[in-house]
Amino acid sequence: MTQTWNWQQANWPHFTFDMETITPLEQAYAGLAGEFRGALKHISHKAPNQITIELLTQEAMETSKIEGEILERNSVQSSIQRHMGLNPLKAKSKPSEEGIAAMMIDVFQEFKAPLSHSMLFRWHEQITRGYEHLEQIGAYRSSKEPMQIISGPYGHTKIHFEAPPSDTMDMEMEVFIQWFNTTSSSLPPLTRASLAHLYFVSIHPFEDGNGRISRALIEKCLSQYQQQPALTNLSHIITKKQSLYYDALARNNQILEVTDWIQYLGDTIIAAQKYTLKKIELTIKKTKIYDEFKLNDRQIKVIEKLFAAEPNGFEGGLSAEKYITITNTTPSTATRDLQDLTNKEILLRTGERRHTRYTLNLS
Repeated sequence: MTQTWNWQQANWPHFTFDMETITPLEQAYAGLAGEFRGALKHISHKAPNQITIELLTQEAMETSKIEGEILERNSVQSSIQRHMGLNPLKAKSKPSEEGIAAMMIDVFQEFKAPLSHSMLFRWHEQITRGYEHLEQIGAYRSSKEPMQIISGPYGHTKIHFEAPPSDTMDMEMEVFIQWFNTTSSSLPPLTRASLAHLYFVSIHPFEDGNGRISRALIEKCLSQYQQQPALTNLSHIITKKQSLYYDALARNNQILEVTDWIQYLGDTIIAAQKYTLKKIELTIKKTKIYDEFKLNDRQIKVIEKLFAAEPNGFEGGLSAEKYITITNTTPSTATRDLQDLTNKEILLRTGERRHTRYTLNLS
């Protein structure tokens, strides 16, 4: 029996879903979006760029990781700072690191702009920098060969999905862009973001990079709803249980009734929004520490590492030995620094002697 994909259905691309099932998710997200807007107002004048850079860097790293591309964090962060006009120094970055940073900033700064072919072409050019194997960059695919997502060895491959033929790309994408630009007020945010992702990857308009662009479209949908950059670390949550992501896509690439998909991605977006809120809360606490106390460079370096490890915490806890390694200082200086941080109630101390550990006091 020949397999039939969603784009081959008679009603394509008219997706259906049970709004009653989805409404509780939409209500939960609306509440979190309100919390997000409120949290940003409490960040001091020093912190907005800091939290933006941190969240954009993490999302750039994680969305690339989903596609099997491991990037160097400092290079990505440096590229993002440079694109924001905050780092005039020309640090060396790989084309892929510079490219994903450029797209993240584009999505961040231009979220209000209507989606267009030229915007998608620009994103594709950015994220495929250094991809010498691609025939077409910054253009929709045109190869006559079927665009298939497969796995398994040669001769025993399994087809997970086959996209519409290349000669329909201009038509499919024209309809998609019109749909995207006319649904911002007619569809609630989680539903619109979920459909945008599934709809786009079902068309699979580019040779490569469709996953990263589809996740950028989710960010654009949510930002348009919030009327400010959403900074949702969605890819971070996806990578924690990546198989669930692919399973959900596979369950919904042959049908147009996609309540299951919206539930999955809606839950994932809500988890990501909670993660973002936690990151903002930690940034506020860190800023208060720096505003209230005068710390030396060694202490600041360690505090930065401890906050960067949150919300999961510093692996194994912070010991005096780790403090010495991180700061390249002497045991006596480390003892004084740690005692000072404990006296100021920035760190909490537990254990005795070689079992002594220090953790952030987040109360």
